[in-house]
Amino acid sequence: MLFVLAVLLQLPAPADLQKRAHTYSIVAWDSATGDLGVAVQSKFPNVGGIVPWARAGVGAVATQSLGNTAYGERGLELMALGASAPEVLRIVMRSDPRRAQRQVGMVDARGNTASWTGDSCFDWAGGRTLTPAGDIIAAGKGQMIVGRFFAAQANIMVSDQTVKNMAEAFQHAGGALADRLLAALVAGQAGGGDKRGMESAALLVVRAGAGYLGGNDRYIDLRVYDDSQPIRELLRLYRLHQLYFFQSRAEDLVPITPDIVKQLEPILLREPLNQPQKWLDAAQGTATPKFLEALANFMYWENYDVRVRMDGKIDRVALDDILARRRGR
Repeated sequence: MLFVLAVLLQLPAPADLQKRAHTYSIVAWDSATGDLGVAVQSKFPNVGGIVPWARAGVGAVATQSLGNTAYGERGLELMALGASAPEVLRIVMRSDPRRAQRQVGMVDARGNTASWTGDSCFDWAGGRTLTPAGDIIAAGKGQMIVGRFFAAQANIMVSDQTVKNMAEAFQHAGGALADRLLAALVAGQAGGGDKRGMESAALLVVRAGAGYLGGNDRYIDLRVYDDSQPIRELLRLYRLHQLYFFQSRAEDLVPITPDIVKQLEPILLREPLNQPQKWLDAAQGTATPKFLEALANFMYWENYDVRVRMDGKIDRVALDDILARRRGR
């Protein structure tokens, strides 16, 4: 199937065709939070292991078509030394004998962007970014464009509508950077997407100290290796990630009333399943210290670590999920 496209185009299939990440992606910077991120979808397995690169406070890179990891590794090193995204892209391209087969998007931690589409990339191929005045700049094959805030790029698309949609969706979407990147992916697919269909997707957002227990900058790092609906699966994984790794919001905290105790107590009295000792050995009726300790232990067991509290309140997001998973049992 990988050679059908070349036949239809009446071109010989290049020897590296199976190595090319035929894809569309967007790299972006959030001026409010400083977050940097990449979202990508492709008819290629494990695109998340090839295309997206990012480092908090430094920049983000998407390297695709015939992906070159040096654009990610060396690109971030140069940005960390103070070079802007356009400067970095020009530097790494100089020593690349196969730049005509590359497609790259870069953004630095000051919001400067650059996007390159080699003239050997398969149609449709090109990119979009934004001027400081807020106008969208378009580019096709053999062109490098520079701008601000985001860079969207794609190759082997049905048409240029994919990157048009991505640019417009990102520009007008609200919410956190991850939400805006995902909105761009959804809009890109609605514009036709990859000529050959869908297979994998990824979302990477970095923020200093925002990884697990503050140990790294991997705020969000989600990958769909192989799926017939990878964007839909990526959205599902994002919702799970928010549940298990995002901190509770003040507006989601509610007092543990006797009614809430009534809903949770049967769970604590019968679980853990297949274990002789349960979280509670007797009903409490109210949020006693013993109940709160049992609830905390239960929530740690069920991986709601970041939403555990001992102040007589519970996160309604966790509560709704706990009850939803046990309906009908």
